[in-house]
Amino acid sequence: MARLRRTPPHDLTPHARALYDKITAGPRGTFMVDPEGGLTGPFNAMLRSPPVGDALQELGAAVRYRTVLSDRARELAILVVAGHHDSAFERAAHEPIARDLGFTDDQLQALRDGSPLSLPEDEQAVLDVARALVARGDLDDDEYAKLEESVVFELTTLVGYYTTLALQLRVFRV
Repeated sequence: MARLRRTPPHDLTPHARALYDKITAGPRGTFMVDPEGGLTGPFNAMLRSPPVGDALQELGAAVRYRTVLSDRARELAILVVAGHHDSAFERAAHEPIARDLGFTDDQLQALRDGSPLSLPEDEQAVLDVARALVARGDLDDDEYAKLEESVVFELTTLVGYYTTLALQLRVFRV
């Protein structure tokens, strides 16, 4: 059972309403809005602390929409985190995106359960690094060398962001 009530926009404080408007006006649009107007997923919790919630959603927008990672690499890493943390919400939100990017049902299943997956070399490097990050929170020298430093930076940031969301989704029973 969810621990947070979804608050319709007309019941929000002015600061929470400003954040709500920012989230729903951005590229996520109304995808994260329920029929009564409340935010779903991790965004509902962000409204409880607008200054921190705003910073967090800005980071999320950056790792989703403004990185050097390809769309497939980004979704691959997100689904590694979702699988590792058994985050049903993130799987439900990102598997359709991955499917539209050409991931097969077998590949999505392998991402859910952490089983071996064979991908093109650049995507395999992202998979290996993302799996190492969620499993150990670190990279050995060989894993570190698989990707350019800018990609390692963005990938560690993305994994950290989605790990934070997985934690919040679990704690707030989303």
